[in-house]
Amino acid sequence: MDKQSSSQRTHNGYFASFLRKCIFLILSRGPIPDHIAFIMDGNRRFSNQNKLIEGAGHRVGFSALLSMLRYCYEFGVKYVTIYAFSIENFKRRPEEVQSIMELMQEKIEELIEEESIVNQYGVRVCFIGNLKLLSKPVRLAAERAMIATADNSKAVLSICIAYTSTDEILHAVQESCEEKIEEIRALDTSGAGYDLLGLSGRGKEQEERFIDLKDIEKHMYMEFAPDPDIIIRTSGETRLSNFLLWQSSFCLLYSPLVLWPDIGFWHLVWAVLDFQGNFFYLKGKRKQL
Repeated sequence: MDKQSSSQRTHNGYFASFLRKCIFLILSRGPIPDHIAFIMDGNRRFSNQNKLIEGAGHRVGFSALLSMLRYCYEFGVKYVTIYAFSIENFKRRPEEVQSIMELMQEKIEELIEEESIVNQYGVRVCFIGNLKLLSKPVRLAAERAMIATADNSKAVLSICIAYTSTDEILHAVQESCEEKIEEIRALDTSGAGYDLLGLSGRGKEQEERFIDLKDIEKHMYMEFAPDPDIIIRTSGETRLSNFLLWQSSFCLLYSPLVLWPDIGFWHLVWAVLDFQGNFFYLKGKRKQL
């Protein structure tokens, strides 16, 4: 009976994979999103609704994440970004934060195993955020994962952890200012800066040396990735919750009612169809910049 059940599951798996390929082939006749971001909302509510032990919802949610990553990479999505842990989440009960950190360390280490999904699909893993806020074991695990996958070049998985968009923007402005001050100081030292750091009136040449939009964007945590085409937030919420605010001016927000652990293949399909239906409108808005 067990052999028969195993055989049936294998058969069903092959059929599901074939069906996905057929659907993706049809969808690929339209524009394919280059970057999809996920706000994985509803893990705790899933636990409460199903009367599970604390933390079980996050474990089920990780399984849902692996499935969603597989679907994205099968479809040819180059960049996937997930909102794993906000800086605001550190305000939760210490026991809950500790439990989540331990789970993260465990799952990060699983990502770099030889048969992991990131190695199957050639995915480079990037951890985005104020990593100094993480516990040392989690931070070291994240660093190992980035080093282990650095040569993978087919796709990119960005994991936003200890992240908020306001922190990202603040970091970028600080880095830009520090870089510009160093440039001006070097010019002043060489005599070519005309005392740009002084308090005298600013001339045209001086103004050109102050930071601009390109300086800030260069120092954003997410500077290596294009702006997201779609942000999917589960549980029906339409808030971005301080996630990719700088990058999401012209992306589609898709908010299925389902909790994150229950997200499935068809939710991704509907998000892509919605994106394709709005593609030329969104493209036109971006061109107006």
